[in-house]
Amino acid sequence: MRLLHTSDWHLGRSFHRESLLAAQGVFVDHLIETVRSEKVDVVVVSGDVYDRALPSVDAVRLCDEALRRLAAEGVRTVLISGNHDSARRLGFGAGLMDAAGVHLRTDPDWAGEPVVIDDVAFYGIPYLEPELVRGPWELPERTHTAALGHAMSLVRADLARRGGRSVVLAHAFVTGGRASDSERDISVGGVAHVPVSAFDGVDYVALGHLHGRQRMSETVRYSGSPIAYSFSEEGQVKGSWLVDLAPGGEVSAEFAEAPVPRPVGTLRGRLDDLLTAAEHARHEDHWLHVTLTDPIRPKGAMERLRARFEHTLALSFEPEGGVRETVARPRLAGRPEIEVALDFVREVRGEAADDQETRLLQEAVEACRVKEAMA
Repeated sequence: MRLLHTSDWHLGRSFHRESLLAAQGVFVDHLIETVRSEKVDVVVVSGDVYDRALPSVDAVRLCDEALRRLAAEGVRTVLISGNHDSARRLGFGAGLMDAAGVHLRTDPDWAGEPVVIDDVAFYGIPYLEPELVRGPWELPERTHTAALGHAMSLVRADLARRGGRSVVLAHAFVTGGRASDSERDISVGGVAHVPVSAFDGVDYVALGHLHGRQRMSETVRYSGSPIAYSFSEEGQVKGSWLVDLAPGGEVSAEFAEAPVPRPVGTLRGRLDDLLTAAEHARHEDHWLHVTLTDPIRPKGAMERLRARFEHTLALSFEPEGGVRETVARPRLAGRPEIEVALDFVREVRGEAADDQETRLLQEAVEACRVKEAMA
């Protein structure tokens, strides 16, 4: 059986206020062509189908188009919800969609009930908010390890009865994974990671959440996002894993690179040098984050930069030998909510929050996350 492992589509996401829908549409075209040319049997999407719990109409339209085109190719598709998705909204009509070969798994209680395709059992473990599953599952602690550990116990119990080959889809931060600036923080009490050993006993684990492709082991992998969603992803190769699952459960994989409609890049230096140096010509079509090092901040820097680098999106000023100062750079992008809240307190009050205030803010952030997950 041949699988195409992808994740973190984040349909509807913008990049420094630039819409990415067109680029995401290019990826959908590439996805369909890969399914066709590589004779893929099953497509797995390991969470964060949308970028927000309430996706835009255009994002929903693109998702609908992608799933209809996959069904028209005769390929089966298995999807789980990620921490950006509303599990209830994404999972609407899951029972009806099963008949079309599109299998949505967004309910944690379904973790041990696989989608069986030929003799391969596909177990979908959606993003697990520990606070939401701790009570129903009677978990001993409020951690991602406890939540995922219980979900995997359901998987192993079913697999022990069923036998045969197995694939697990999960949306989690596995210990040792490399994060980027575009992933939302999912830490609870400082414990966000789960060990790779949590997935022992299955033939292949298709992970989502981290945006760079990564191999945690030969059989546990992140596909990463299909396009770059932050400047920290500069240089990453985007795409999906083509996974061959042999009759005996042996796994081999190769990476199918996705097209890059517009690359991201970073530049650093004095303004006049950036505007005149021939070596920077290759960046003229990139989305750019530029850091200026002039001793004195140049006037009209953004306008002057865009005369050569039309797609400059973010600008920072770090004078040589001086104090770092940020100019026209979004302060919130890619940062954990608790850090933003603590920075706000420090700025408006002139001093940092004390320990009790920090705890209250952390509780408020987690309460908002739980409320969003229940939406």
